[in-house]
Amino acid sequence: MSAEAVAEKVVIELDHPIVRDKLAALRDRNTDVPNFRRLANELALLVAYEATRGLETEPVEIDTPLERMEARKIRADKVVLVPVLRAGLGMLDGALQLLPHAPVGFIGVYREEEALRPVPYFLKLPAGVEQRDVLLLDPMVATGGSAAYAVRMCKQAGARRVALAALISAPEGLARVHADYPEVPIFTAAIDRELNENGFILPGLGDAGDRLLGTQ
Repeated sequence: MSAEAVAEKVVIELDHPIVRDKLAALRDRNTDVPNFRRLANELALLVAYEATRGLETEPVEIDTPLERMEARKIRADKVVLVPVLRAGLGMLDGALQLLPHAPVGFIGVYREEEALRPVPYFLKLPAGVEQRDVLLLDPMVATGGSAAYAVRMCKQAGARRVALAALISAPEGLARVHADYPEVPIFTAAIDRELNENGFILPGLGDAGDRLLGTQ
């Protein structure tokens, strides 16, 4: 499936010069760990901004310096941030800048390199997730196995709605997630060309977890 065909589904690919500029630096093999972390969080903030466009708000009365008015505030108790470990940690600070009061859950899953299948190892979601929307943070949607597993865990826990925020996605991974969960919107900074024989995104940026944690 081509990137153009995927983009016609429930996928929002950010098209902005600031995003393209930061992606160029993030992809660069010469970008060091501190700058990679900074760029990942900056991009995560931009992607999360789009992904939270439909969040529920409620009316509140406030006083401006000139008069009283009715404003709208986000229902902070209605959204949960869930990074997919380990690389999802690189997006958490950026998302928390937008939603500082949101509770945080964690889903740990790694990819078995030969069969390219997801292997879960940790799950911790906040109490009351069945009354909340979940924003999953997964930097690389490559084969889509880990992302689809994370969506399944959130839905089994009773989440009202689930959205996925990513930095770079492959058409194959987006198709995999939507084959199981066509209703889940996916927000990504880029849709790349394809996967290679080892399941890595091309042109991609390498292993996001290794580059974030300096374990290359």
